[in-house]
Amino acid sequence: MSFPTPNFSIDLAGQTALVTGASSGLGRRFAKTLAAAGAKVALTARRAEKLEEVAREIRAAGGTAEPFQLDVTDADQLIGVVGAVEAKLGPVTILVNNAGVPDAQRATKMSVELIDTLLDTNLRGPYILSCEVARRLMEHKLPGRMVNISSAGAFDYGGNGAALYSITKAAIIRMTEALAVEWARFNINVNAIAPGAFASEMMDGMLDRLGDITKGFPRQRLGDPAQLDSTLLFLVSPSSEFVTGTYVRVDDAQHHR
Repeated sequence: MSFPTPNFSIDLAGQTALVTGASSGLGRRFAKTLAAAGAKVALTARRAEKLEEVAREIRAAGGTAEPFQLDVTDADQLIGVVGAVEAKLGPVTILVNNAGVPDAQRATKMSVELIDTLLDTNLRGPYILSCEVARRLMEHKLPGRMVNISSAGAFDYGGNGAALYSITKAAIIRMTEALAVEWARFNINVNAIAPGAFASEMMDGMLDRLGDITKGFPRQRLGDPAQLDSTLLFLVSPSSEFVTGTYVRVDDAQHHR
Protein backbone atom coordinates (compact mmCIF):
# COMPACT_ATOMS: atom_id res chain seq x y z
CA MET A 1 0.00 0.00 0.00
CA SER A 2 1.32 3.42 -0.91
CA PHE A 3 0.32 6.72 0.63
CA PRO A 4 0.60 10.29 -0.68
CA THR A 5 2.88 12.77 1.04
CA PRO A 6 1.51 14.22 3.17
CA ASN A 7 -1.12 11.57 3.88
CA PHE A 8 -3.75 14.07 4.94
CA SER A 9 -7.22 14.93 3.67
CA ILE A 10 -10.35 16.44 5.17
CA ASP A 11 -12.44 16.01 2.01
CA LEU A 12 -15.85 14.67 3.13
CA ALA A 13 -17.54 14.71 -0.29
CA GLY A 14 -19.97 11.81 -0.61
CA GLN A 15 -20.33 11.43 3.17
CA THR A 16 -23.51 11.87 5.18
CA ALA A 17 -23.02 13.19 8.71
CA LEU A 18 -25.56 13.12 11.54
CA VAL A 19 -24.98 15.61 14.36
CA THR A 20 -27.02 15.58 17.56
CA GLY A 21 -27.58 18.78 19.50
CA ALA A 22 -27.00 20.73 16.27
CA SER A 23 -29.31 23.63 17.10
CA SER A 24 -26.78 25.58 19.17
CA GLY A 25 -23.35 25.65 20.80
CA LEU A 26 -20.68 23.20 19.74
CA GLY A 27 -23.12 21.09 17.74
CA ARG A 28 -24.06 24.02 15.54
CA ARG A 29 -20.39 24.67 14.84
CA PHE A 30 -19.70 20.97 14.18
CA ALA A 31 -22.53 20.84 11.63
CA LYS A 32 -21.29 23.90 9.76
CA THR A 33 -17.72 22.59 9.76
CA LEU A 34 -18.71 19.20 8.36
CA ALA A 35 -20.82 20.84 5.66
CA ALA A 36 -17.95 23.15 4.70
CA ALA A 37 -15.76 20.06 4.24
CA GLY A 38 -18.27 18.60 1.78
CA ALA A 39 -20.51 16.34 3.87
CA LYS A 40 -24.28 16.29 3.61
CA VAL A 41 -25.36 17.06 7.17
CA ALA A 42 -28.41 15.82 9.06
CA LEU A 43 -29.12 18.36 11.80
CA THR A 44 -30.88 16.91 14.83
CA ALA A 45 -32.14 18.48 18.04
CA ARG A 46 -35.42 19.11 19.85
CA ARG A 47 -35.80 22.74 18.70
CA ALA A 48 -37.05 22.46 15.12
CA GLU A 49 -37.06 26.21 14.46
CA LYS A 50 -33.40 26.48 15.48
CA LEU A 51 -32.49 23.59 13.17
CA GLU A 52 -34.18 25.35 10.25
CA GLU A 53 -32.07 28.40 10.99
CA VAL A 54 -28.82 26.38 10.94
CA ALA A 55 -29.90 24.62 7.73
CA ARG A 56 -30.50 27.96 6.02
CA GLU A 57 -27.06 29.20 7.05
CA ILE A 58 -25.37 26.07 5.71
CA ARG A 59 -27.25 26.22 2.41
CA ALA A 60 -26.44 29.92 2.03
CA ALA A 61 -22.76 28.99 2.31
CA GLY A 62 -23.13 26.38 -0.45
CA GLY A 63 -23.52 23.30 1.73
CA THR A 64 -26.17 20.62 2.07
CA ALA A 65 -28.17 20.22 5.28
CA GLU A 66 -31.54 18.87 6.37
CA PRO A 67 -33.20 19.30 9.78
CA PHE A 68 -34.64 16.34 11.69
CA GLN A 69 -36.37 16.94 15.01
CA LEU A 70 -35.04 14.49 17.61
CA ASP A 71 -35.34 13.93 21.34
CA VAL A 72 -32.32 11.79 22.24
CA THR A 73 -34.08 10.44 25.33
CA ASP A 74 -36.65 8.70 23.07
CA ALA A 75 -35.30 5.35 21.86
CA ASP A 76 -37.89 5.01 19.08
CA GLN A 77 -36.94 8.43 17.71
CA LEU A 78 -33.24 7.58 17.88
CA ILE A 79 -33.73 4.45 15.80
CA GLY A 80 -36.22 6.08 13.43
CA VAL A 81 -34.13 9.13 12.65
CA VAL A 82 -31.31 7.06 11.17
CA GLY A 83 -33.68 5.57 8.62
CA ALA A 84 -35.21 8.98 7.89
CA VAL A 85 -31.78 10.50 7.27
CA GLU A 86 -30.76 7.59 5.07
CA ALA A 87 -33.89 7.98 2.95
CA LYS A 88 -33.21 11.67 2.38
CA LEU A 89 -29.42 12.01 2.36
CA GLY A 90 -28.04 8.49 2.03
CA PRO A 91 -26.54 6.14 4.65
CA VAL A 92 -25.07 7.86 7.71
CA THR A 93 -21.30 7.39 7.49
CA ILE A 94 -20.33 10.02 10.08
CA LEU A 95 -21.96 10.32 13.49
CA VAL A 96 -21.23 13.08 16.00
CA ASN A 97 -22.80 12.34 19.38
CA ASN A 98 -22.81 15.88 20.71
CA ALA A 99 -26.14 16.35 22.52
CA GLY A 100 -25.72 16.60 26.27
CA VAL A 101 -27.11 18.25 29.36
CA PRO A 102 -25.35 19.42 32.53
CA ASP A 103 -26.45 18.97 36.10
CA ALA A 104 -26.07 21.61 38.77
CA GLN A 105 -26.99 19.81 41.95
CA ARG A 106 -25.18 17.84 44.61
CA ALA A 107 -25.56 14.11 44.10
CA THR A 108 -27.72 13.59 47.17
CA LYS A 109 -30.10 16.38 46.15
CA MET A 110 -30.87 15.21 42.60
CA SER A 111 -34.35 13.97 41.83
CA VAL A 112 -34.70 10.60 40.13
CA GLU A 113 -36.21 12.44 37.16
CA LEU A 114 -33.07 14.57 36.76
CA ILE A 115 -30.84 11.50 37.16
CA ASP A 116 -32.77 9.74 34.40
CA THR A 117 -32.60 12.80 32.13
CA LEU A 118 -28.83 13.01 32.44
CA LEU A 119 -28.25 9.29 31.92
CA ASP A 120 -30.68 9.13 28.99
CA THR A 121 -29.30 12.21 27.24
CA ASN A 122 -25.58 11.87 27.92
CA LEU A 123 -25.12 8.10 27.75
CA ARG A 124 -28.12 5.97 26.78
CA GLY A 125 -28.97 8.14 23.76
CA PRO A 126 -25.45 8.11 22.26
CA TYR A 127 -25.20 4.36 22.82
CA ILE A 128 -28.52 3.54 21.10
CA LEU A 129 -27.82 5.91 18.20
CA SER A 130 -24.29 4.57 17.71
CA CYS A 131 -25.58 1.00 17.59
CA GLU A 132 -28.27 1.83 15.03
CA VAL A 133 -25.81 3.69 12.78
CA ALA A 134 -23.31 0.83 13.09
CA ARG A 135 -25.94 -1.78 12.30
CA ARG A 136 -26.86 -0.04 9.07
CA LEU A 137 -23.21 0.51 8.11
CA MET A 138 -22.63 -3.21 8.53
CA GLU A 139 -25.67 -4.00 6.36
CA HIS A 140 -24.39 -1.67 3.63
CA LYS A 141 -20.79 -2.90 4.08
CA LEU A 142 -19.65 0.71 4.43
CA PRO A 143 -16.90 2.15 6.63
CA GLY A 144 -17.84 4.81 9.15
CA ARG A 145 -16.55 7.38 11.61
CA MET A 146 -18.06 8.16 14.99
CA VAL A 147 -17.03 10.97 17.29
CA ASN A 148 -18.44 11.10 20.81
CA ILE A 149 -18.26 14.41 22.65
CA SER A 150 -17.05 13.80 26.19
CA SER A 151 -15.64 16.51 28.45
CA ALA A 152 -12.53 17.40 30.40
CA GLY A 153 -14.90 16.90 33.33
CA ALA A 154 -14.60 13.16 32.70
CA PHE A 155 -11.11 13.34 34.21
CA ASP A 156 -11.30 16.25 36.61
CA TYR A 157 -14.38 16.73 38.76
CA GLY A 158 -14.14 20.14 40.34
CA GLY A 159 -16.77 19.43 42.99
CA ASN A 160 -19.17 22.09 41.71
CA GLY A 161 -22.35 20.04 41.83
CA ALA A 162 -21.89 18.15 38.57
CA ALA A 163 -20.95 14.66 39.75
CA LEU A 164 -23.34 12.78 37.47
CA TYR A 165 -22.31 14.86 34.46
CA SER A 166 -18.69 13.91 35.19
CA ILE A 167 -19.68 10.24 35.51
CA THR A 168 -21.60 10.19 32.21
CA LYS A 169 -18.74 11.87 30.34
CA ALA A 170 -16.26 9.34 31.74
CA ALA A 171 -18.63 6.58 30.60
CA ILE A 172 -18.63 8.08 27.09
CA ILE A 173 -14.85 7.60 26.98
CA ARG A 174 -15.23 3.94 27.95
CA MET A 175 -18.08 3.49 25.47
CA THR A 176 -15.78 4.87 22.78
CA GLU A 177 -13.02 2.41 23.65
CA ALA A 178 -15.30 -0.63 23.86
CA LEU A 179 -17.30 0.00 20.68
CA ALA A 180 -14.13 0.75 18.74
CA VAL A 181 -12.89 -2.76 19.51
CA GLU A 182 -16.22 -4.41 18.69
CA TRP A 183 -16.63 -2.61 15.37
CA ALA A 184 -13.02 -2.41 14.18
CA ARG A 185 -13.43 -5.39 11.84
CA PHE A 186 -16.26 -3.53 10.11
CA ASN A 187 -14.01 -0.50 9.49
CA ILE A 188 -16.05 1.69 11.82
CA ASN A 189 -13.76 4.03 13.74
CA VAL A 190 -15.01 5.30 17.09
CA ASN A 191 -13.21 8.14 18.84
CA ALA A 192 -13.99 10.92 21.30
CA ILE A 193 -13.20 14.56 21.93
CA ALA A 194 -12.98 15.83 25.50
CA PRO A 195 -13.33 19.62 25.32
CA GLY A 196 -12.48 21.92 28.17
CA ALA A 197 -14.45 25.10 28.84
CA PHE A 198 -15.71 26.53 25.54
CA ALA A 199 -18.07 29.42 24.93
CA SER A 200 -21.60 28.02 24.53
CA GLU A 201 -25.14 28.29 25.89
CA MET A 202 -24.34 25.58 28.42
CA MET A 203 -21.21 27.43 29.54
CA ASP A 204 -23.17 30.68 29.93
CA GLY A 205 -25.34 28.96 32.52
CA MET A 206 -22.29 27.67 34.39
CA LEU A 207 -20.67 31.10 34.45
CA ASP A 208 -23.86 32.60 35.83
CA ARG A 209 -23.78 30.02 38.62
CA LEU A 210 -20.06 29.92 39.41
CA GLY A 211 -18.71 33.28 38.31
CA ASP A 212 -15.65 33.81 36.11
CA ILE A 213 -13.97 30.39 36.24
CA THR A 214 -11.33 31.42 33.71
CA LYS A 215 -9.27 33.13 36.42
CA GLY A 216 -8.16 29.68 37.54
CA PHE A 217 -7.05 28.58 34.07
CA PRO A 218 -3.40 28.81 32.94
CA ARG A 219 -4.36 31.06 30.01
CA GLN A 220 -7.40 32.60 31.67
CA ARG A 221 -9.68 32.17 28.69
CA LEU A 222 -12.54 30.12 27.30
CA GLY A 223 -12.17 28.24 24.06
CA ASP A 224 -13.86 29.32 20.85
CA PRO A 225 -15.83 26.49 19.18
CA ALA A 226 -13.79 27.11 16.01
CA GLN A 227 -10.77 25.76 17.89
CA LEU A 228 -12.36 22.29 17.79
CA ASP A 229 -12.69 22.23 13.98
CA SER A 230 -9.32 20.64 13.27
CA THR A 231 -9.75 17.84 15.82
CA LEU A 232 -13.24 17.00 14.57
CA LEU A 233 -12.21 16.99 10.92
CA PHE A 234 -9.18 14.81 11.63
CA LEU A 235 -11.30 12.20 13.41
CA VAL A 236 -14.00 11.99 10.72
CA SER A 237 -11.75 12.23 7.67
CA PRO A 238 -9.57 9.76 5.72
CA SER A 239 -6.59 11.13 7.67
CA SER A 240 -7.56 9.14 10.78
CA GLU A 241 -7.98 5.74 9.12
CA PHE A 242 -5.65 4.07 11.67
CA VAL A 243 -7.05 5.95 14.69
CA THR A 244 -9.83 4.31 16.68
CA GLY A 245 -10.74 3.78 20.32
CA THR A 246 -9.06 6.90 21.64
CA TYR A 247 -9.88 10.42 22.75
CA VAL A 248 -8.36 13.86 22.28
CA ARG A 249 -8.40 16.35 25.14
CA VAL A 250 -8.81 19.88 23.81
CA ASP A 251 -8.74 21.93 26.98
CA ASP A 252 -5.94 24.53 26.78
CA ALA A 253 -4.35 22.92 29.87
CA GLN A 254 -7.36 24.10 31.89
CA HIS A 255 -7.70 20.79 33.70
CA HIS A 256 -4.15 19.49 34.03
CA ARG A 257 -3.18 19.95 37.67
